Amino acid sequence: MIIFSISGIIRGFQKCIPLGISVGSYGLVYGMLASKAGLTLAQALVMCLTVFAGASQIIALELWHSPLPIAAILITTFIVNSRHVLMGAAIQPWVGQLSPIKAYGSLFFCADENWALSIKAFKSGEADGGFFLGSGLCIYVFWVTAAWIGYLGGLIVEDPSVYGLDFAFIAVFIVLALSLWQGKRELLPWTVAAATATAAHILLPGKWYILIGALSGSLLEGWRYGRK
Repeated sequence: MIIFSISGIIRGFQKCIPLGISVGSYGLVYGMLASKAGLTLAQALVMCLTVFAGASQIIALELWHSPLPIAAILITTFIVNSRHVLMGAAIQPWVGQLSPIKAYGSLFFCADENWALSIKAFKSGEADGGFFLGSGLCIYVFWVTAAWIGYLGGLIVEDPSVYGLDFAFIAVFIVLALSLWQGKRELLPWTVAAATATAAHILLPGKWYILIGALSGSLLEGWRYGRK
């Protein structure tokens, strides 16, 4: 039975602070790129507050030129964020027990980092749905704050990669993947996901490899689970 309390929200926020700091590192990169793309500080922060999707926001900035390729930005960001369909399905057994307002309100703040942390917590016996919301709020605060600082820094720093900030995404996701590893049984779906994603990256344009890799690994594990 899942409950929802203020103490759970606070606990989730506190547990997520180390990940929030990591997210802040590439929030700086987003802010710097936004300043160089010609966005005003207000526009850059409004994108953070309303979109709240780091990878998609950075990809949108990479495509940002005049005339603005709206269709390309929409399609690419949709593909990148389609992984959230699978993430939502994975966390549904816990969040699905909450009222619609609490569940969907919490899902707005769902990011890869707090999703992984919450999945691990719920599987370990966490029974407070507020944990998911609190961890998401932590990521949200660090992301927006770092973007603001990064934007101001982008007016001074020419190349974020000089400080290794371009590697922040990769480093965070490696840590997340390792934290979700539960044993040798997961080796096959992980290998299939990695292989199909790599093949799709080589053979297909754009970001389709993200969706294809995620679906292939998930479908394989779902099939194996159904045969138990």
